[in-house]
Amino acid sequence: MQPLIVAIDGPSSVGKTTASRRVARALGIPHIDTGAMYRAIGVAAVREGIDTRDAEHLEELVSRVQIEFIPGERGRILLNGEDISPLIRTPEISMAASNVSAIPAVRRSLVRLQQEMGRRSGGVLEGRDIGTKVFPETPHKFFLTARPEVRAQRRYRELLSRGTSAELGTVLAETIKRDDQDSTRSDSPLSYDESYTVLDTSDLTIDEVVRAIVNAIEASTA
Repeated sequence: MQPLIVAIDGPSSVGKTTASRRVARALGIPHIDTGAMYRAIGVAAVREGIDTRDAEHLEELVSRVQIEFIPGERGRILLNGEDISPLIRTPEISMAASNVSAIPAVRRSLVRLQQEMGRRSGGVLEGRDIGTKVFPETPHKFFLTARPEVRAQRRYRELLSRGTSAELGTVLAETIKRDDQDSTRSDSPLSYDESYTVLDTSDLTIDEVVRAIVNAIEASTA
């Protein structure tokens, strides 16, 4: 029997991580945050002073660092054995992750890792190209979206809750910039097709989002 693979794609601050964790818990399978893996490469690049758009040096970097995602209630991302989970959600690392994710060599390396994890134990994988590139064969594909101002407000509240100073206008500008960058990159741009179920989460609670996804999966596998 093939392991159950659920792809949840969408732009930043749309609620993918929270929804994915809850869906995974409801289905009894691991949650795999692929975005955290790109953020880990972003952390490594920033630490070493590597330009996050420098393809040559990033290819060398990704060939020698060890990235490991530990599924769990919160999930942990390890960089060369160090738990860097608390470091990966800052605005600086968010933009670094968007930059490095546009580098083909980085994507190839991390996609292989994601496929190995999914094929080994199944899982709910969240990201921007799970259903188009990582596991295009899965029938369980969901694309979450929301209005930019709604996503910026969510991100703003998240930053403040962590004690990070932020300006809502700046967060909105960064949200729009990252949307443009992620959707126009040449390698695996943020996109979806008719094989996806699209959910606009702007006016939905997280419980409603999770219920819609779980109900759709259970209906298709009954």
